[in-house]
Amino acid sequence: MLKINPDKALAITQKRIRGWREEEFKKNDINLQNALVDGTDTTQFVERRNYLRDLPQLCEGKTVEELKAFMVEIGVIGE
Repeated sequence: MLKINPDKALAITQKRIRGWREEEFKKNDINLQNALVDGTDTTQFVERRNYLRDLPQLCEGKTVEELKAFMVEIGVIGE
């Protein structure tokens, strides 16, 4: 039977999320800059940035199955 170390699973998940969110930060920053130039509301972009920043911490306390489901949910991995 294969046994998965939950601490290593958490570390791997957080690392993958950190790598994935870099591109998401770039997209969000462009949208934020465009909103500033256009003079439109930037609230959604600031909230998205905070959400992306907090993603690795949202993994803490999850089981291995929950970590996988979380990565699928946010789009880091496919089903």
